[in-house]
Parts: sequence; C-alpha cells; structure tokens
Amino acid sequence: MDTPKSKKLEIIIPAFRGHSQNFLMVLDGISEEDAVKRIENRTNHIVWMVGNFLDMRYALGFVLGLKEEFEFKDFFFQGKALDESLNYPALQQLKESFHKISPLVYNRLLEVSDEELDKAFPMGMNIDFFPETVLNFVGMCIGREDYLSGQIGLMRRILGYEGMKYDFDKNLKY
Repeated sequence: MDTPKSKKLEIIIPAFRGHSQNFLMVLDGISEEDAVKRIENRTNHIVWMVGNFLDMRYALGFVLGLKEEFEFKDFFFQGKALDESLNYPALQQLKESFHKISPLVYNRLLEVSDEELDKAFPMGMNIDFFPETVLNFVGMCIGREDYLSGQIGLMRRILGYEGMKYDFDKNLKY
C-alpha cells in the first residue's frame, strides 16, 4: 500500500482505492440503455449516480488544490437533482472521466500535508460536532462514494443484473 504523507489519511487511502475498484465492478456489464432507467419514475438512474460519484471526486480534487474541471459538472454539480429534460452523458463517457480524475486525486491524497488538511473549508453545515475542515470534507466525499456505490448496487439487482463481483484489479493503482 502507498503511504500518505499525512497519517490522518492512512484510513482514507485504502478506502479511496477500494471505492475505485467498487465503482468499476458495480458498473460491470451495465448497458447504456439500463443506465438511464428509473424505477417507477421515483429513483435516480445509474448515470445520475455515477455522475454524482464523479462530482465528488472532482470536488475532492478541487479542495486538495487540483484545477481539473468535470466536463459534465452542469449535470451533477453539488448533487443537482435529476432533470428528465436533459440528455445526460453516456455511461462510457463518465467512466472515461473517472479514469482521468481518479489517479490525480489519489496522488494528491498521498502528497497532502497535515497543515493543508487542517485548513478551514466552510461547507455551511453549522454543526457543532463537525469542524468544517479539508480533512472532514475528504471524509464526507468518501462517505458519499460509499452511499452511491450501494445505490448503484441496488439498482443493478433491481434491473436484473447479477450481484457485484469482487474481482479486484491489482493493477489499478488508484
């Protein structure tokens, strides 16, 4: 395992890499047609969930100092609600964005210092037990990725696909 400069991220590094693996495995075999299906017009579709996952990755990169911009942010920025009037990007396009941003964010996670993680990062939550810092934003992003992977996994089963296989790719280094 890669060792981060900040010991505060020792638990984040394997989680981030695990989420990268889960992201790819949970999407394995999902067709473009199924990726935009909703259940009883009450759920978000998989493409929206994937876009939101990527919005988290890009936001994480931004707070860590990266200048990469998510080309599809107008669809997904800050959990923007699903809009059925929009033509969302294809699942394949989103996967390409995933492979673009993920190694960059991963490398920044390895390089970031304690001082950078301790910096204030106002989120407007105003919760007394939750200091609004870069470190806590990192944790929130990781939690959101967990949630979205679970949602995609559930949609996968509802749409008639097999459960996710845990065929980890040891060559994926992010």
